[in-house]
Amino acid sequence: MGHSAKYRVVYPLLAFASVGAIAAGIVIPNLKHFQDKTGAVATFNTGGDINESNAFFQSLGTNGRSCGTCHQADQAFSISAKGVREVYERTHGEDPLFAAVDGANCPTNTSRSREAHSLLLDRGLIRIGINMPVKPQFTIAVVHDPYGCAITNDPKTGLPVVSVYRRPLPTSSLRYLSAVMFDGRETLMPLNNAATMQNYMNFDLTDQATSAVLIHAQGVAPTAAQLSEIVQFELGLSTAQVHDDRAGSLYAHGAEGGPQALSAQDYYPGSNDALGGDPTGEKFNSSAFSLYTAWEKSGAHGYGDGDNNDREKNKAREEIAAGEKLFNTRPAIITGVRGLNDNAALGSPASITGTCTTCHDTPNVGNHSVALPLDISTSRQAENETNPTIVAGLKELSAPDMPIYEIRGCPDPLNPGKTVNYYTSDPGKGLITGLCADVNRGKGPILRGLAARAPYFHNGAAANLDELVNFYNQRFQMNFTDKEKKELIAFLNSL
Repeated sequence: MGHSAKYRVVYPLLAFASVGAIAAGIVIPNLKHFQDKTGAVATFNTGGDINESNAFFQSLGTNGRSCGTCHQADQAFSISAKGVREVYERTHGEDPLFAAVDGANCPTNTSRSREAHSLLLDRGLIRIGINMPVKPQFTIAVVHDPYGCAITNDPKTGLPVVSVYRRPLPTSSLRYLSAVMFDGRETLMPLNNAATMQNYMNFDLTDQATSAVLIHAQGVAPTAAQLSEIVQFELGLSTAQVHDDRAGSLYAHGAEGGPQALSAQDYYPGSNDALGGDPTGEKFNSSAFSLYTAWEKSGAHGYGDGDNNDREKNKAREEIAAGEKLFNTRPAIITGVRGLNDNAALGSPASITGTCTTCHDTPNVGNHSVALPLDISTSRQAENETNPTIVAGLKELSAPDMPIYEIRGCPDPLNPGKTVNYYTSDPGKGLITGLCADVNRGKGPILRGLAARAPYFHNGAAANLDELVNFYNQRFQMNFTDKEKKELIAFLNSL
């Protein structure tokens, strides 16, 4: 798919639109560039220019929010902590984003103070209140409650409501999903078959949009027409980094970065599954990313753009390509990952030698092509861990102050007949199913558009990509040099 020169202009950042302005129908030109930390991000919409009269941008509840409140085009259809702070400063905390229901640390805190919204301001975290299942396999208790609302009771059911704090996932590039939501709670119909995926994706995203309006916007159920408009809009979006301040255009000289190439990416459920689940029988190819292979020897081939910065551009392009190669090929020693190392179908191996693409196997997208929630330990607490690589990895992060829960009563896989306690800021899928096997497990997200939506991990534990790479380096014994870390970060910023 070609890239017209008219889309190469870098436009000024689009401000958060007011409700009145949205009603007037703001239009975002297709492929509009939004500046971010390392270049620019853009979205390709199969429906053409983005018109904010779409129901996605409309306030359908009672608190002034829309889907667009937490899913901004200039932040890769998520929100960044930086973007949140800018909105707070501009509106003095009056924007609907800061509604107490989940924009405050606790729903009872209606203050507009920074302290009341510290998790949202510092790490872009939205509070999610999850009702415990009726008969879970484990018990849960609070061991650290910094805000006083870690566990409350649902007045209707009497069941415990557990507060967890999560980053809003992007509402773009959704046709590559194998699970909807971090804990998969909106994957009501499985996204595991090419023949049914389109219908099931529509069903799941419709339910997700309904829940978002009911809970986050504190509204009533949207109409079928509104829901259809939201879902079809979301499914038409592909978002990716399109320009790098050092390397220039990310689709120049044979590279395949940017959202247009992403929108044309072939995909089917199980595509390139690392665990042998590709329905076509194709074997796993660890080189899941091939966006920048053309740049591996850009200097040697004299690639340039005819300006005085060709040498620096070539150097930056080679750095991005080197980072992609590291992502595809650098060995990772995988231990203590629930969902992999305790997976009976794999023989419960104590150690697996893989690569980044073992878990990020969807070609040129980066999530897992089958629904396989994993616990890589980002919710765990270093002081309660015995695996030295988990401890070392967690020490590289700067996790915010969140409630800590103790999970009791789960069988210890290493000591038959005994139980094990987990200490976590987010029990993950375990809160949905009530199963011990699901505690702490969650999905890996799509990786495109990372530069526009820091911080990282579901709980914002990595403030930036340096912390993220240092975590993986220690957690999975990847032995990156400082030069290799720089290359890998350059690649991640180019996604």
